Amino acid sequence: MKVRLTEYDKNWVRMFEQESGRLKEVFGDEILRFEHFGSTSVPGMKAKPVVDMMCLVKEIGKIDAFNERMLCLGYDVAGDWGIEGRRLFRKGGDNRSHHIHFYQFDHSQIERHLVFRDYLRSHPEEAERYGQLKEELAGRHDDTGYYSKAKKAFVQDMEQRALRWFDERQRALKN
Repeated sequence: MKVRLTEYDKNWVRMFEQESGRLKEVFGDEILRFEHFGSTSVPGMKAKPVVDMMCLVKEIGKIDAFNERMLCLGYDVAGDWGIEGRRLFRKGGDNRSHHIHFYQFDHSQIERHLVFRDYLRSHPEEAERYGQLKEELAGRHDDTGYYSKAKKAFVQDMEQRALRWFDERQRALKN
Protein backbone atom coordinates (compact mmCIF):
# COMPACT_ATOMS: atom_id res chain seq x y z
CA MET A 1 0.00 0.00 0.00
CA LYS A 2 1.21 3.52 -0.84
CA VAL A 3 2.34 5.85 1.94
CA ARG A 4 -0.08 8.77 2.43
CA LEU A 5 1.40 11.36 4.79
CA THR A 6 -0.63 14.48 5.60
CA GLU A 7 -0.60 17.52 7.85
CA TYR A 8 -2.31 17.18 11.22
CA ASP A 9 -6.10 17.25 10.95
CA LYS A 10 -8.27 18.26 13.93
CA ASN A 11 -10.99 15.98 12.52
CA TRP A 12 -8.97 12.94 13.62
CA VAL A 13 -10.14 13.52 17.20
CA ARG A 14 -13.76 13.63 16.01
CA MET A 15 -13.23 10.49 13.93
CA PHE A 16 -11.85 8.74 17.02
CA GLU A 17 -14.84 9.81 19.13
CA GLN A 18 -17.38 8.80 16.49
CA GLU A 19 -15.83 5.38 15.97
CA SER A 20 -15.61 4.87 19.74
CA GLY A 21 -19.37 5.38 19.89
CA ARG A 22 -19.99 2.87 17.07
CA LEU A 23 -17.72 0.29 18.66
CA LYS A 24 -19.34 0.76 22.06
CA GLU A 25 -22.69 -0.12 20.42
CA VAL A 26 -21.19 -3.31 18.98
CA PHE A 27 -19.08 -4.50 21.90
CA GLY A 28 -21.01 -3.02 24.83
CA ASP A 29 -19.49 -3.77 28.22
CA GLU A 30 -16.66 -5.84 26.72
CA ILE A 31 -14.77 -2.57 26.16
CA LEU A 32 -13.39 -1.04 29.33
CA ARG A 33 -11.71 1.98 27.75
CA PHE A 34 -10.82 3.58 24.41
CA GLU A 35 -7.50 5.28 23.68
CA HIS A 36 -6.49 7.33 20.65
CA PHE A 37 -2.80 6.70 19.98
CA GLY A 38 -0.30 6.88 17.15
CA SER A 39 0.59 9.98 15.17
CA THR A 40 -3.01 11.11 14.58
CA SER A 41 -3.32 11.54 18.38
CA VAL A 42 -0.45 14.06 18.59
CA PRO A 43 -1.59 17.63 17.82
CA GLY A 44 0.43 19.22 15.03
CA MET A 45 2.13 16.01 13.90
CA LYS A 46 2.19 14.83 10.31
CA ALA A 47 0.71 11.37 9.96
CA LYS A 48 -0.70 8.76 7.69
CA PRO A 49 -4.39 9.71 7.88
CA VAL A 50 -5.35 6.50 9.69
CA VAL A 51 -6.79 6.85 13.19
CA ASP A 52 -5.20 4.30 15.52
CA MET A 53 -7.54 3.29 18.29
CA MET A 54 -6.93 1.03 21.23
CA CYS A 55 -9.81 -0.81 22.83
CA LEU A 56 -9.00 -2.26 26.22
CA VAL A 57 -11.21 -5.22 26.97
CA LYS A 58 -11.90 -7.59 29.84
CA GLU A 59 -11.09 -10.77 27.93
CA ILE A 60 -9.38 -10.79 24.52
CA GLY A 61 -10.69 -14.27 23.66
CA LYS A 62 -14.25 -12.95 23.45
CA ILE A 63 -13.39 -10.46 20.68
CA ASP A 64 -13.18 -13.10 17.95
CA ALA A 65 -16.94 -13.68 18.31
CA PHE A 66 -17.47 -10.16 16.88
CA ASN A 67 -15.58 -10.72 13.60
CA GLU A 68 -18.74 -10.98 11.45
CA ARG A 69 -20.17 -7.78 12.91
CA MET A 70 -16.90 -5.96 12.26
CA LEU A 71 -16.92 -7.19 8.64
CA CYS A 72 -20.43 -5.75 8.29
CA LEU A 73 -19.10 -2.38 9.53
CA GLY A 74 -16.46 -2.34 6.78
CA TYR A 75 -13.51 -3.70 8.74
CA ASP A 76 -11.19 -6.44 7.65
CA VAL A 77 -10.19 -8.92 10.32
CA ALA A 78 -6.41 -9.19 10.68
CA GLY A 79 -6.18 -11.42 13.77
CA ASP A 80 -3.21 -10.75 16.03
CA TRP A 81 -1.11 -9.40 13.09
CA GLY A 82 2.12 -10.48 14.74
CA ILE A 83 1.41 -9.42 18.33
CA GLU A 84 0.17 -12.26 20.50
CA GLY A 85 -2.88 -11.26 22.49
CA ARG A 86 -3.95 -8.44 20.16
CA ARG A 87 -6.82 -8.34 17.68
CA LEU A 88 -6.47 -5.91 14.79
CA PHE A 89 -9.27 -4.60 12.56
CA ARG A 90 -8.67 -2.25 9.60
CA LYS A 91 -11.29 -0.07 7.94
CA GLY A 92 -11.18 1.41 4.46
CA GLY A 93 -9.20 -1.05 2.33
CA ASP A 94 -6.46 0.73 0.37
CA ASN A 95 -7.82 4.07 1.57
CA ARG A 96 -7.80 3.19 5.26
CA SER A 97 -9.34 5.43 7.86
CA HIS A 98 -9.03 3.39 11.08
CA HIS A 99 -6.92 0.71 12.70
CA ILE A 100 -8.58 -0.77 15.78
CA HIS A 101 -6.23 -2.57 18.17
CA PHE A 102 -7.94 -4.66 20.85
CA TYR A 103 -5.90 -5.61 23.89
CA GLN A 104 -6.88 -7.29 27.10
CA PHE A 105 -6.61 -4.64 29.85
CA ASP A 106 -3.39 -6.15 31.27
CA HIS A 107 -1.43 -6.62 28.00
CA SER A 108 2.22 -5.57 28.09
CA GLN A 109 2.02 -3.47 24.87
CA ILE A 110 -0.52 -0.97 26.22
CA GLU A 111 1.86 1.12 28.31
CA ARG A 112 4.46 1.36 25.53
CA HIS A 113 1.93 2.81 23.09
CA LEU A 114 0.40 5.27 25.55
CA VAL A 115 3.70 6.45 27.02
CA PHE A 116 5.04 7.08 23.50
CA ARG A 117 1.93 9.12 22.66
CA ASP A 118 2.17 11.15 25.87
CA TYR A 119 5.90 11.72 25.35
CA LEU A 120 5.30 13.14 21.87
CA ARG A 121 2.46 15.32 23.16
CA SER A 122 4.72 16.66 25.92
CA HIS A 123 7.81 17.10 23.73
CA PRO A 124 6.83 19.01 20.58
CA GLU A 125 10.46 19.20 19.46
CA GLU A 126 10.61 15.39 19.41
CA ALA A 127 7.29 15.21 17.57
CA GLU A 128 8.71 17.64 15.02
CA ARG A 129 11.88 15.56 14.62
CA TYR A 130 9.81 12.42 14.16
CA GLY A 131 7.56 14.20 11.65
CA GLN A 132 10.57 15.31 9.63
CA LEU A 133 11.88 11.77 9.48
CA LYS A 134 8.49 10.48 8.37
CA GLU A 135 8.36 13.08 5.60
CA GLU A 136 11.85 12.18 4.42
CA LEU A 137 11.05 8.45 4.43
CA ALA A 138 7.70 8.94 2.68
CA GLY A 139 9.63 10.73 -0.09
CA ARG A 140 11.95 7.73 -0.44
CA HIS A 141 9.52 4.85 0.05
CA ASP A 142 6.20 4.52 -1.77
CA ASP A 143 5.24 1.30 0.00
CA THR A 144 4.13 1.40 3.67
CA GLY A 145 6.04 -1.82 4.42
CA TYR A 146 9.39 -0.31 3.44
CA TYR A 147 8.46 2.99 5.08
CA SER A 148 7.65 1.27 8.38
CA LYS A 149 10.86 -0.79 8.34
CA ALA A 150 12.92 2.33 7.59
CA LYS A 151 11.63 4.18 10.65
CA LYS A 152 11.69 1.22 13.05
CA ALA A 153 15.10 1.86 14.70
CA PHE A 154 14.31 5.57 15.15
CA VAL A 155 10.95 4.77 16.74
CA GLN A 156 12.43 2.12 19.04
CA ASP A 157 15.08 4.59 20.22
CA MET A 158 12.46 7.27 20.84
CA GLU A 159 10.24 4.77 22.66
CA GLN A 160 13.13 4.02 25.02
CA ARG A 161 13.54 7.76 25.74
CA ALA A 162 9.79 7.98 26.30
CA LEU A 163 9.85 5.09 28.78
CA ARG A 164 12.77 6.68 30.69
CA TRP A 165 10.85 9.98 30.75
CA PHE A 166 7.78 8.18 32.08
CA ASP A 167 9.80 6.37 34.77
CA GLU A 168 11.39 9.67 35.87
CA ARG A 169 7.95 11.29 36.12
CA GLN A 170 6.64 8.37 38.17
CA ARG A 171 9.61 8.58 40.56
CA ALA A 172 9.18 12.34 40.92
CA LEU A 173 5.49 11.91 41.77
CA LYS A 174 6.36 9.41 44.50
CA ASN A 175 8.86 11.77 46.15
